[in-house]
Amino acid sequence: MRPTAPALLAFALLAAGFSPTVAAPPSAKETAFFENKIRPLLAEHCYKCHSADEKVKGGLLLDSKAGWEAGGDSGDAIEPGNPGDSLLIKAVLHTDPDLQMPPKYKLADAEIEALTAWVKMGAPDPRTGDSGAVKQASEIDIAAGKQFWAFQPVKRVTAPQPKDAAWAKSDIDRHLKADAEARGLQVAGDANRWELIRRATFDLTGLPPSPEDIAAFVKDPASDDDAFAKVVDRLLKSPQFGERWGRHWLDVVRYAESMGRTRNVPFPFAWRFRDYVIDSFNADKPFNRFLGEQIAGDLLPHNTPAQRDEQIVATGFLALGSMDLNERDAAQFKMDQVDEQIDVTTRAFMAMTVGCARCHDHKFDPVAQEDYYALAGIFKSTEALSGTKNKGGGGNYYQPQFLATLSEGDSKNAEEEAQKEAAAQRKKLQNQIAEIKRQLGDKKKSADQQQLRKRLKRLNQELSSMGANAGKQNLAMAAEDAKNVSDCKLCVRGDPHNLGEAVPRGFLRVAHYGGEPDIPTGASGRLELAKWLASPEHPLTARVMANRVWQHLFGRGIVATVDNFGETGERPVNPALLDHLAVRFVEGGWSVKSLVREIMLSRAYRLSSGDVAANAAIDPGNDHFWRQNPRRLEVEAIRDSLLAIGGTLTLERPHGSPVQRARKGEIGKGGGEKADERIDAPFRSVYFPVIRSGLPEMFESFDFPEPSQVIGKRDVTTVSTQALFFMNSDLVREQANGAAKALLARAGLDPNARIHHTYAHALGRRPSAAEQNQAAAYLQNFLREAKDKSAEQDAWSNLFQALFASAEFRYVL
Repeated sequence: MRPTAPALLAFALLAAGFSPTVAAPPSAKETAFFENKIRPLLAEHCYKCHSADEKVKGGLLLDSKAGWEAGGDSGDAIEPGNPGDSLLIKAVLHTDPDLQMPPKYKLADAEIEALTAWVKMGAPDPRTGDSGAVKQASEIDIAAGKQFWAFQPVKRVTAPQPKDAAWAKSDIDRHLKADAEARGLQVAGDANRWELIRRATFDLTGLPPSPEDIAAFVKDPASDDDAFAKVVDRLLKSPQFGERWGRHWLDVVRYAESMGRTRNVPFPFAWRFRDYVIDSFNADKPFNRFLGEQIAGDLLPHNTPAQRDEQIVATGFLALGSMDLNERDAAQFKMDQVDEQIDVTTRAFMAMTVGCARCHDHKFDPVAQEDYYALAGIFKSTEALSGTKNKGGGGNYYQPQFLATLSEGDSKNAEEEAQKEAAAQRKKLQNQIAEIKRQLGDKKKSADQQQLRKRLKRLNQELSSMGANAGKQNLAMAAEDAKNVSDCKLCVRGDPHNLGEAVPRGFLRVAHYGGEPDIPTGASGRLELAKWLASPEHPLTARVMANRVWQHLFGRGIVATVDNFGETGERPVNPALLDHLAVRFVEGGWSVKSLVREIMLSRAYRLSSGDVAANAAIDPGNDHFWRQNPRRLEVEAIRDSLLAIGGTLTLERPHGSPVQRARKGEIGKGGGEKADERIDAPFRSVYFPVIRSGLPEMFESFDFPEPSQVIGKRDVTTVSTQALFFMNSDLVREQANGAAKALLARAGLDPNARIHHTYAHALGRRPSAAEQNQAAAYLQNFLREAKDKSAEQDAWSNLFQALFASAEFRYVL
């Protein structure tokens, strides 16, 4: 979209050094960060001396936005956007002996990192009024809160009849067309078959259609409806569907293969959960069952050992969180883990920011602090088997005894290979130890003796940590009920050492629908939580997932904030359509594939992405879906497309993950190993190791989501490194060469036919007459001037690379 004149003016003013006098309110993402990370930190460490409820020191109040904006006796405490000049950050770093806050101890590294990140993003603070002091008694009105749209029961809605009734092919179309007519919007025309098969193939598999698939669809004599239905059905049956849609879910559940944060310890068996998710989408596992297995799979009945293993692996959902393994306080660590589990569960399945109620009643949504601790009792009564231990003795943070043991395990060959690898690693460590001992005994050596002794100690620790489980393959991240099941006491201001009354284990009252399951005395409550969430009567679960599906097919959700259905989120642009989809989802057996198919066969999905000038003044952002949205491909689809067109992509699933080789120490530090994989490795990108704070440069350039956060909709940026990647990357050049070589090996193609094939392969369309002539002229000139025998392949390789570098290659229209 071309920037408007006001937007250009604003940019010019900012570039000239002007800044607006009124800051924009925090976004939903910024608000969640503040409520989850910053407010609890301030309440725990700062309010005792810097709040309206206490004797104020230094004239600085931190319990309100107005307080820190006013500053203290020493001046401004926070310079939004500039941590280096912020006294608050200098104080918590403890680098100045005259400026150290808190004065008696230093904050944990993770807390300092959170404060620094908050200030760097502009110190967004949603608090209003003069004081942010925590209320002692809840003032949440649950009955009033239930009137909010998201907590209303899902309603069966009769589709409206648009004036142009013949236009619609389904109830989805009737909802959208009637809405467009009511708003005076003109609906765009239909996409052509070339556009449609490329759009559908990427949406369902994350791969480009082959020239042969395109030709078959374009030439199919069947009606557009019947021909496209055949394409959709074929793609839904493809194993690549699960890889594409499984990756969407992995974004939501913050999937990663290392801990991140202060100690980036590997998760050698996280890949089992990844494969479980992919297989579940391919099998079209009912979403209510899929939900239940992730929250309480270990508590569900099973018929075979293999089914038991699958359900145990599913509970890895609760063990994948990023935790501060340097945390010395056991109570604090446990409640941080509980908070992380509450956050991912409620945001993934309910799109609610319940974690904001850890220290106080939710400031925006009808969620009381008591509701938070009702859920906290469920997760506090659960053990997360992540294979790690905070403050591991001697640096041994990876602890395989804290993993689940599967009954089936891997094949005998895989087990033998793992044992061989473990034996080789032990031998390697023993040799390194022997060499260091030799150096320490050689007085002629000038090496730093102290450093050698430190390294020797670390290597001995690694060797001792490689116990009987070092080579075992039948392990998995999981969750299980704790030995001691109990309700959780309310933590006043989020402080696990300032405890109030115990809160009975339970669910969010504002989302009660009647008939909630009771939690037995000796049970954690996870099974009952799963049943509550998976009920057709729940007001949020079906709506949230239906909205996620819509977002992936249209580039925008009916509720734009797919992870936030609360007060600070967006309202649904078409509530009736959202309820219609939720009802169809449940009545269709919670089948994701059926819902995807129904949406894709609608006329709305098949609209062109072309603009309609008459709509500019009414709905310039296409909030009401009067056309299809052009969408930038995710980094995985870009990389996989390059490999597919270059002829190097394999569709076979690799076994396990490279992270299995890096289970000693921290990834990339000291004695730990890196868990790298070559960016040109031939398998699909969903199988690439996801290392927190260690993503490949390509993934970072193309907006791979932060793997420690719930991300239902990825950011899309346009930065110079993206263009430079296509210009300079060895991967791009190698795949262009491969595509050129394969093209020249095809028999019976003249230069013009080759140009057509190149455009079909790279962009999924025919070249225009001008493009045809331009490409032909370039090839002729290149070959005329070249002297090398490989010139022809180089010429076609350059043409492929030019098309790869075009915006059209990385966008779906």
